[in-house]
Amino acid sequence: MTAGHNNFPLPGQRIIVVGSSTGGTEAIKALLSGMPGHAPPILIAQHMPESFTQSFVERLDSFCQMRVKQAEHQETIRAGTVYVAPGHSHMLLERVPGASCRILLSRDPPVNRHRPSVEVLFQAAARVLGGNAIGVMLTGMGKDGAAAMLEMHKAGAYNFAQDEASCVVFGMPREAIAIGAVDEIVALDKIAERILSVLGAAK
Repeated sequence: MTAGHNNFPLPGQRIIVVGSSTGGTEAIKALLSGMPGHAPPILIAQHMPESFTQSFVERLDSFCQMRVKQAEHQETIRAGTVYVAPGHSHMLLERVPGASCRILLSRDPPVNRHRPSVEVLFQAAARVLGGNAIGVMLTGMGKDGAAAMLEMHKAGAYNFAQDEASCVVFGMPREAIAIGAVDEIVALDKIAERILSVLGAAK
């Protein structure tokens, strides 16, 4: 591990934010399996009961090249790490002096009937990261996160949605696509490859 600030997101470095619901646990596994250990930080809001989050994180961490952990309040976001919102809290992020970002957890009421809500994470990404965010909407029922993904798009983020054929439930990606929030619609097994391509092009 490099020392000092080299681990922190700096101006211009990307952060990937992911939203998912029904079918998302396997979709997240597929996405992360394609990401190298040095990839930019990934923040995930997956609709999941509180009692399941830690075991989900441990399972992901056992096979991913990136480190996977349950997000903690006010922890600094580091490259090579995946942060999964705990099942009891919304996940947000804020920029702090020195150009790093940190995670904020909130037990505010559910949004779109969910906590964690994809809407809350994606709104924070739009506000704090702007064009340094990459958004990914995976399989899920309903429309949680669609409106905020459009905010991300307007702020300059590059957004992906999982295609219908590879979704367990196409609801959340379909809603984001329908309102013009998505730059690319991609099969699940190609999303990691496309993210890495966009990251490479942005250097």
